[in-house]
Amino acid sequence: MEAARDRLVPDVVADGLRVLFCGINPGLMTAVTGHHFARPGNRFWPVLHLSGFTPRLLKPSEQGELPSYGLGITNVVARASARADELTAEEYREGGRLLARKVARLRPGWLAVVGVTAYRAAFDEPKARVGPQERTFGSTRVWVLPNPSGLNAHWTARTMADEFARLRVAAEPRSQAQA
Repeated sequence: MEAARDRLVPDVVADGLRVLFCGINPGLMTAVTGHHFARPGNRFWPVLHLSGFTPRLLKPSEQGELPSYGLGITNVVARASARADELTAEEYREGGRLLARKVARLRPGWLAVVGVTAYRAAFDEPKARVGPQERTFGSTRVWVLPNPSGLNAHWTARTMADEFARLRVAAEPRSQAQA
């Protein structure tokens, strides 16, 4: 797995997505497979389905289908690690700068950062909480979601799905027109 730390995991993106999900950084399993949120205990894919973003439960290997639903995936930090606490403050800050440029180029309706700690570190927002944020990147709004890692015991799959569903409703075209 040591060589996995050097592998870059390609983004799953397109211009004008409804929601660009942004993980903290690739885990080692993701780096090995090239599939985002690939670790079996990660709840991202089940929560994405439970929240109504996808019509069926996708496998990590099916991530290429996301743009057809108006969805994409990237990361704050590109470097793979076994745990997010291995990342440095500078990696988070640099990742935030690069992410802001990526969002400006891709122009998604929403940037959904999956992990409040990562959002706080990347954008110097120490008091940020899960939910919609005041910050925008041009016309892109920001929503912070709970980290779907199996290590995040504060959130169940159901409570995570409820928060993801709040974002899904906000990201629907009629909701943006009302906003």
